[in-house]
Amino acid sequence: MSVKSKKNNFIIHIILIIGSVAMLLPFLWMILTSLKTLTESTTIPPTIFPKSMKWSNYKDVWNLLPFPKFYINTILMLIGRIAGSLFFSAMAAYAFARINFPGRNLLFMIVLIQMMVPGQIFIIPQYLLVSKLGWLNTVKALIVPGVVSAFGTFLLRQFFLGIPNELEEAAILDGCNRWQIFYKIMLPLTKSGLVALGIFTSLFAWKDLMWPLIVNMSIDKMPLSSGLASLQGQYSTNFPQLMAGSMIAIWPMLLIFIIFQKQFIEGIATTGSKN
Repeated sequence: MSVKSKKNNFIIHIILIIGSVAMLLPFLWMILTSLKTLTESTTIPPTIFPKSMKWSNYKDVWNLLPFPKFYINTILMLIGRIAGSLFFSAMAAYAFARINFPGRNLLFMIVLIQMMVPGQIFIIPQYLLVSKLGWLNTVKALIVPGVVSAFGTFLLRQFFLGIPNELEEAAILDGCNRWQIFYKIMLPLTKSGLVALGIFTSLFAWKDLMWPLIVNMSIDKMPLSSGLASLQGQYSTNFPQLMAGSMIAIWPMLLIFIIFQKQFIEGIATTGSKN
């Protein structure tokens, strides 16, 4: 490796390290604040390290909010959204990628437009739909908007496009119908894409804040994200308890990312691999 290449690599690594540290700072600040007293968290200039670790903030916030209910509601929401997203997105993606039918490109363009439009536009129609179904203030209201995913359709379409046509042609010659080709051949070959979509769906659902606050008024029906919002006061906020609650809420997603980080990164890299 030439001296110039080593110099360029060194500069690139320095930039990446600085960027990594910058992204970690809010997370580290949240951990430190969760161990401070209320006075330390509001001191100006700010106090970086607490004088003594106040672990009681975690106990206090756990007793203040029904976290077991939050976890159950969040898990049910994740299961419903992941199952619906994988089922509907996989079928739609396969159709757009492997089946020639009239208006295919136009319909796929409409799917892409949904990704470009702000999600807030769909809130009123979704609310009216849930209200007419009588699902307000229920866990079902948390699941319905996430069972169909335009992003999931686009993501899995890229995986289906990467599968050689010869496999599908061989299956047709062996007498497989379209459903058998999809279920027995195509789906197993897109396992990493399905895992990636499941992780993305979990991430989007876990941090969903606005929709649960709109359709649910009972704190017992809230997921973690909207349940933590109740710690935000109108005039004052106990920031150590808020940060402690945030730490309690995010550890499952950190664990999921650590376990499935390979599929998560592969899902991002594959979305633009083939058109």
